[in-house]
Amino acid sequence: MSEHDQPLNVPNALPLGYRFNEFEIKEVIGGGGFGIVYRAWDHQLERDIAIKEFMPASLAVRSDDLNLVLRSERFSKTFHAGLNSFIQEARLLARFNHPNLLHVLRFWVQNDTAYMGTVFYSGTTLSNFSERNPQSVNETWIRRMLPPLLGAIKTIHEAGYLHRDISLDNVQIQSSGEPILLDFGSARKTIGNLSDESETMLRPGYAPIEQYSDNDESEQGAWTDIYALGAVLHTLITGAPPPVSVVRSIEDNYQPLVQRRLAGYSTTLLSAVDRALALKPEDRPQSIDDFAALMALPEREPEPLLSAKISGPGTMLVPIEEEEEVIKPASKLKTLLGHRFALPGLVAAGVLVGLGAGLLMSRGNEQTPPAETAQNDAPAVTVAPVNQPVAAPPTQADASPDTVASTPAQTSEPAQTAAREPDPQPAPPPAPVAQVYIRLQQGERVQVNGQPQALVPAVNGFATLQLAPGNYTFAISGQSGTREQTLNISEEGVWLLDPHS
Repeated sequence: MSEHDQPLNVPNALPLGYRFNEFEIKEVIGGGGFGIVYRAWDHQLERDIAIKEFMPASLAVRSDDLNLVLRSERFSKTFHAGLNSFIQEARLLARFNHPNLLHVLRFWVQNDTAYMGTVFYSGTTLSNFSERNPQSVNETWIRRMLPPLLGAIKTIHEAGYLHRDISLDNVQIQSSGEPILLDFGSARKTIGNLSDESETMLRPGYAPIEQYSDNDESEQGAWTDIYALGAVLHTLITGAPPPVSVVRSIEDNYQPLVQRRLAGYSTTLLSAVDRALALKPEDRPQSIDDFAALMALPEREPEPLLSAKISGPGTMLVPIEEEEEVIKPASKLKTLLGHRFALPGLVAAGVLVGLGAGLLMSRGNEQTPPAETAQNDAPAVTVAPVNQPVAAPPTQADASPDTVASTPAQTSEPAQTAAREPDPQPAPPPAPVAQVYIRLQQGERVQVNGQPQALVPAVNGFATLQLAPGNYTFAISGQSGTREQTLNISEEGVWLLDPHS
C-alpha cells in the first residue's frame, strides 16, 4: 500500500507478529495522525495484504492490552464519529472495482477500533516519486499517468461520491508506473468537523475554497476534486503547490502557469491546470470528462495497465471475497501468481486486443457459419473450455442420405424440397464470461488446452483472453522450460496471471 524501504518507528503501532486470526503483522509501512498501515501475511491464502488501522493519535493511545483508550472522555463523540466514518469508507471502497482505485477486501472491529484489509501494492507515493525522480516527471509522463487516475476519480463521481482528499500523498505510483488512488480521508474530515478544527484537517494548497465553508456539502461537486487534482499537477510541474485558496479569496496572487511559460510543457496542459485551479467553482471544469477534454486526452479511457513490473515480493492483486454482496455487477479481479506454476521464470499467455476469436474457432474448418465469423471483431481471443468443445458444422458424411441426394436436378417434387426443414446450425460456443490478463515476455509460447495460441504482449506487457466457463490448462514455454497452470472459470470475473512475481 505504500513503500517500506526501511522499518518505521510509529508510535502506538501493533507489535510485529500480532495476529488477526489468519493475518499476521509483518511490518509497519506507514503512519499518520489518523491511522497506521501494516503489511500482513495471510496464512490461509498465503499472500501479503495491507491492513489499515483507525488510530487518531490526538484522541487515543494504545494501552498495555493493545486496545485503544481515549485520552479524555470529552473526545468520545469525536472518536466514535471518526470510527463510523472509517467503517463507512471501507464499505464504500469495497463497492468499487477499478484497477486504479484502492480495493478493500474486508473490514472488522477489534481492539476498540476498526481495521480494513486491502490489496497490497508495491511502489511509493507520488510525493516521494517526484522528489526522488524529478527528471522522470515531464509532460509525457504526466499524460501517461493521468488517464487511469482520471478513470478512478470518474468511477467515484459516477457512483455519486467525492474523494475530497486528492493529493500527492494519496496517489501511489506502482513499480509499473501505474497510479493507485488511495483512501478518501473520511475520518479526517469527520473529526475536523466535530472538533472545530476543520481547517487544520485540510491540505493547504490542495483544498478549494468551498471545502472551508460551513455549508460545504451543498457547494461541493466534481469540481472540488478537479481543483485538488489541478493542485497535484501544479506541484508536479512547478515543484510547489498553488497558494492556499482561503488566502486567494482575500487577495488572489495565483500566477497562471500559461503566463510563466514553463519549458517542456504545452500551452494546452498548462491552461487546463489553470482552469482546474480557478478560485470560483463555476469557472472550473464541471466533470472529469471536461477536464480531460481541456488537456486533449483521449476521449475513451485506455485499457488499464495492470501491474506489469513486479519489483519484489508483496505486490499483489487479490479478489474481494467477504463483501461480494455489495459489489456492483462489474467483474471481480482475481490473481494467480507464479509460485503455482511447475517451473520458475516463465509467464502466462495473452493476445493483442485486435486479434479475433474466430481464427481459433475455425481451425481446420473453412466453412464457418456466419454466427462464428462475426466473432472476428471481438477485442480478444475466446478459447473453448476443455469440458465444453466447440460444435463443428455437420459434414456430408454425417448428413442423411435424403439430404445428400436432394438436389434440384434429382428431385421430382420441388415444392416439397423447398418446404423441407433447413439443416440444423451448429451450436454457438459458450459466451465468454471471464477476461484474463496475462503477463507475457517476448519469445514465450503458449498453449491453451493443447492448442497453440498466437499471442503477443501489448505495450503494458500483458495480453488478454476471453474465456467461457470451463476448465483450462495453460502451457507456457520459454528459455527456462515449460510450465503448466490449470484455471477453472465458473463465474464472471477478471483474472490476472503473473508468474514473474
